[in-house]
Amino acid sequence: MASRAALLILVAVALVVGIDNLGRPLANPDEGRYSEISREMVASGDWLTPRLNGIKYFEKPPLQYWGSAVSLALFGNEEFAARLYVWLCGLATLLIVTFTGMRLRTGEAGLAAALALISSPYFMALGGIVTLDMGLTLWTTATICAFLLAETTPDARARRRWMIAAWAAIAFAVLSKGLVGILFPAAALFVHCVLRRDFSPILRLEWGYGVVVFFAIAAPWFVAVSYANPEFAEFFFIHEHFTRFLTTEHRRSQPFWFFLPILFAGFLPWMFALPSAVVHAWREEARSSTQPLRFAIVFAAFVVVFFSASGSKLPAYILPAFPLLGLVLGRYLLEAPTRRLAQLMLPTGFVALGLAYAAWHMADPTRDAWTRALYLEARPYALGGAGVLLAVGVVGPWLLWRGRRWAALIAVAIGSLFLIECLEDAYEKLAPRQSGLMVAEKLRPLAGPSTRLYSVGIYDQTLPFYLGRTMTLVDYVDEFETGLKSQPQLGIPDVPAFKAEWLRQADALAIMHPDIYQALRAQGLPMQLVHEDPRRVLVRKP
Repeated sequence: MASRAALLILVAVALVVGIDNLGRPLANPDEGRYSEISREMVASGDWLTPRLNGIKYFEKPPLQYWGSAVSLALFGNEEFAARLYVWLCGLATLLIVTFTGMRLRTGEAGLAAALALISSPYFMALGGIVTLDMGLTLWTTATICAFLLAETTPDARARRRWMIAAWAAIAFAVLSKGLVGILFPAAALFVHCVLRRDFSPILRLEWGYGVVVFFAIAAPWFVAVSYANPEFAEFFFIHEHFTRFLTTEHRRSQPFWFFLPILFAGFLPWMFALPSAVVHAWREEARSSTQPLRFAIVFAAFVVVFFSASGSKLPAYILPAFPLLGLVLGRYLLEAPTRRLAQLMLPTGFVALGLAYAAWHMADPTRDAWTRALYLEARPYALGGAGVLLAVGVVGPWLLWRGRRWAALIAVAIGSLFLIECLEDAYEKLAPRQSGLMVAEKLRPLAGPSTRLYSVGIYDQTLPFYLGRTMTLVDYVDEFETGLKSQPQLGIPDVPAFKAEWLRQADALAIMHPDIYQALRAQGLPMQLVHEDPRRVLVRKP
């Protein structure tokens, strides 16, 4: 009875923390970018061709844009509406992992997997951030879990249904983030078959039904958008997949080992148990006929190796590995001796002390005064997070040492949620630096329907979302290169051309980098200063 009450408390805490963090200001760049694309779909009524700042934008497929656009249409241009789709994807992923753990083993195994995933600050935090990775993670997790359930059920009809569900999930994964939706499960399955020296699972994929279901879901948008935009196919399939993977032109290059610390620390406070969990699962299934956890490990390993080899690396890329590792870790948390788990948790206290040290020094005196003031506001919350982690690192091992496994697992999960709450509150204090909300609030009363808005040399991804309108780009290309080639009238190529147009306008506002502002002011361009900080300057035509 007490365990059920504790679980209800855990669910309540998870929902409160998750919902509370949906309303913080959007951050640059991803949150602003993807929220704005969805906003423009609603505003324009064009749900076929994605646009960013009014310019065609073909980097990613539309499933998340559609999901967020529905939310924005229902609830308005609010931060929580922009994040709702991602949050629901994270919740659905957690439920799928729980259900799969229950079906593969026992109800306790499913619950342990859920607690392992809830205890991952990396996974839970990304459930409240607008990136495309949680959507991809939902559908790749659904793909692998449906395949595992198909392979482990003795009923032929149920096996067929689960396998068709896996094909459908692959299609939604492709609509979420492109060809990796196919690549990840297909490559993992091939490697798994090679390691087992058994390729019969490939023959049991229900190819006839599956291919039909896949193309019925995934193909229509690709065909329609290619017909409406002839430039789409070459850019999306060649540039966004092969060029992005093979080169560093997106300026996201990192060392090969970049993702290993993220993978390791992502399961804090169980990060020291993760290697033991992987070894335990691999050994335990050595003689099993289905080996579902081995397949989960292979899938997670392929995701990490794939992105480690890529020329483009961002921290959220390996998120699809986490739910499957949650299944693996959950089994270990359920089966390992409690005193062994206590020993593996002990280093968490030292991690907490390191976090406290970093939090105390986050307001570096060498920062500019404006930025340092923001970090000083954030520091108490970061220190609070370190305190929560230290408490987890004490209470968890103590309960485990006394043999109270479930009490420890639940306490660690609740503590991890409070850790996320503290760190996200700290991050929210940095919002003026990370978001255009403050600038939008100063700009909005000055911008009438006929006011021209310019973004000179920079582009704040969140600003159009908060203003509810697009801006004219000046001397800025970056990710808009393909769109501007087909719509050159939506941009101004250089600052001299902007100066001429600025002088012709009766009512205009511009946001620019401080260095550009100083150069234009020295040249005598008429500008009235509205706002200035170390990152941007807002001016109006006097």
